[in-house]
Amino acid sequence: MHGRVAITRCADYNGADVYSAVKKTIDLLGGIKRFVKEGETILIKPNLLAAKPSEAAVTTHPSVVKSVIELVREAGATPVVGDSPGMGSARRIAEKCGIMQVCTETGTKFMELKELITVENPSGHTFRRLDVAREALDVDGIVNLPKLKTHAQMYLTLGVKNLFGCVPGKRKPQWHLSAGVDSLYFAGMLLDLYLFLKPRLTVIDGIVGMEGNGPGNGDPRALGLVIGGANAVAIDTVIAEILGTEADKVPVLKAAKRLGIKGSDIAGITVLGERIEDARVTGFRFPPLSSVNFASRLPYPLDRSLRKALTSRPHIDTRKCTLCNACVTVCPAEVMSKSNRITIDYDNCIRCYCCQEICPHGAITPKEGWLKKIIPGF
Repeated sequence: MHGRVAITRCADYNGADVYSAVKKTIDLLGGIKRFVKEGETILIKPNLLAAKPSEAAVTTHPSVVKSVIELVREAGATPVVGDSPGMGSARRIAEKCGIMQVCTETGTKFMELKELITVENPSGHTFRRLDVAREALDVDGIVNLPKLKTHAQMYLTLGVKNLFGCVPGKRKPQWHLSAGVDSLYFAGMLLDLYLFLKPRLTVIDGIVGMEGNGPGNGDPRALGLVIGGANAVAIDTVIAEILGTEADKVPVLKAAKRLGIKGSDIAGITVLGERIEDARVTGFRFPPLSSVNFASRLPYPLDRSLRKALTSRPHIDTRKCTLCNACVTVCPAEVMSKSNRITIDYDNCIRCYCCQEICPHGAITPKEGWLKKIIPGF
């Protein structure tokens, strides 16, 4: 078998109910002491994408973080909470979403993952060197706490993708630029990073997830699920099944299957607790299939107008745009500029959707080319 994944119901973020659901999920997997030993220091790694309130479903909910802090302490270990967002301060984001309050209440250290080091990764499938935050390596182990969300570039951001937060924010744009328009290449980096960091446990906050224009400006969607396991690839595979999408539409899972990484085959996963059939979500709204999955297969000399018609691109809604310049600042390819409006050089845009991810006003969405809309299978 290629992993065990536990699924537990939880209707809302009532503190006692969340603790009970998180504990039940971990108990199904063998209990917290299977993953955490007495005397260890454990990094709890939530999703801290942007400074928005917890009800926006952009970040891991503080009650989930608090539950894991308590369980790590019960195992006799010392928890610390940390992340590195693509833009802005992790501390400020934690204050806005309520996680800092939880850290204060429980006496838990919060730290920014910010000291960049380059490490050798000789067993990497795609990358033999990786950029990582030293703080993520100076602990005994990691407990990974993602939020279940859609993602314009990667379709879904779940267990594997959440570890990208262990790359210091200032280095993230360079990784996007290195990957260019090839989402599978970027997914390979995410998988190498996940396999290098080896989080001991992943617990997904799917009590309220995000659908639509994720990961920062989608719509909250009540799902009522806590999903956990030691193998984040297996967790991501199970969630794709629950949400009713094909694993091949999720670049991380498609890459994992090509590379033969354990957990990418639903048939090899043992599901504990709730059955997948009973946990299924109907009508979940995904983003348009990312252009990078398709555009990377097009011959580059293809006529420019035809290429645009066949690919998706980030689209700016001028009614919502406040010209805050966040998208211009974060753009890895430096193809965005600001005058009386934001403009994008689509010929050189790598379709990483960093601009869409970071926009604080939801003014950027993926827009499909007109011809791509009518071609079946894309």
